[in-house]
Amino acid sequence: MITSTGNAQVKELLQLQKKSKARNERNVFVVEGIKMFSEAPRNRIEKVFISETLFNRKKQELNLDGLKIEILSDKVFSHVSDTKTPQGILCIVKQKKTKLEEIFAQKPEHLMILDNLQDPGNLGTIVRTAEGAGVSGIILSKDCVDIYNPKTIRSTMGSIYRMPFLYVEDLENTIEEVKKQDIKVYAAHLQGKNNYDEENYKTGCAFLIGNEGNGLRDEIAEKADIWVKIKMHGEVESLNAAIASSILMFEVCRQRR
Repeated sequence: MITSTGNAQVKELLQLQKKSKARNERNVFVVEGIKMFSEAPRNRIEKVFISETLFNRKKQELNLDGLKIEILSDKVFSHVSDTKTPQGILCIVKQKKTKLEEIFAQKPEHLMILDNLQDPGNLGTIVRTAEGAGVSGIILSKDCVDIYNPKTIRSTMGSIYRMPFLYVEDLENTIEEVKKQDIKVYAAHLQGKNNYDEENYKTGCAFLIGNEGNGLRDEIAEKADIWVKIKMHGEVESLNAAIASSILMFEVCRQRR
């Protein structure tokens, strides 16, 4: 059992929690909590860290057979936990790489394309909602928040394991590749020509979603086939990026149902 916060594994775990560079160098990420552990694909779990108390109480229920395990004293576990009320289990999980061709494989395509999204909670909510709405995949500009940020991971509620996604170096060029697949590209924009529910999304479609504060960059918005808006009442100008994304995703889901 590890009883010191100075232990090398504990220090590495903290680095993986806090730094995207460390995660990407190792090609792993960290998940926390019983639900995130139970839903993780077994072949992608590299190691499990479990508190002494949880191990003694629930080692049979957790089904830890065949997994590499490290038991941490409760004090050490609290030190490495990223939550206020630790559940007593952390896992190092291997990242999964997705290719653009794999995202195009589901027909008709239903894509979300995110431009410079910065809030971890927004991204996690979009990932979770995307799974629920049957989205084919999520494409992210390289300057979006790290999807493996612990706050993002928690917000996905397990969808991180199942939702295909891809970071791209050149978003403009990638949008052109999307359009070559006969996928119509819509920009969620305050200057949208039509309301979002006036379009037909029964064939391949993709939505461009911009930064929380500044919206889509002009050069990205110009790549869209059409701009759409979500009509507001009162003095509200726009919605949270995750909420707007959810409305658009489920409109596609509704039309295709």
